[in-house]
Amino acid sequence: MTAAERLTALESLDAETLCARAETALGALVEVMNRETTYLRAGHMREATALTGEKTQLAQDYVTLARAIQRAAPRLKAEAPTRIDALRRGHEALATQMAENLRVLATARTVTENLLSDVARAAGNTARPKTYGAAGQAAKPSTESMKGISINRAL
Repeated sequence: MTAAERLTALESLDAETLCARAETALGALVEVMNRETTYLRAGHMREATALTGEKTQLAQDYVTLARAIQRAAPRLKAEAPTRIDALRRGHEALATQMAENLRVLATARTVTENLLSDVARAAGNTARPKTYGAAGQAAKPSTESMKGISINRAL
C-alpha cells in the first residue's frame, strides 16, 4: 500500500476512530519523548539512545495520522469538534515536550563537547616538555609522547 493509499484509508475512517488513533499515537510519542528527556537529564545516554527506534516509529505514525486529519479537517470539525480541540491541545503539549527535549539534547551535546575538549587539551599538555635544556631552549617533545585525541564534531 502506498503512502497516498494509506492516507486515503485513514481519511475514510469515522471521525471518532481517526481522532482516537491520533490521540493514542500522540500520547505514546509524548510519553517516549518524556522518558528520553528524563534519561538525558540523568546522564543515561545509552537508555535514551535505546528509545530512538520507538520514538521514530511513533513520530512517523503520528505524522501520518496528522496529515489524514488535516486533509479531512472540515468533516472532522463538523463530526467531532471536541476531539479535534483535544488533539490541538495534545499537539501543543507535544510541541512543548519537543522543545524541552531539544534543549536537554543541546545541553548534553555541549557538556560532552566541553568534556572531550578538556580531555584532549589535557592530553596534549602532558606531552609538552616542561623544562629547558643545557642550551637554554625548551627540550623537543619525544616522538613517542602522546599526541592528544581528535574530536568528531559532525554529530
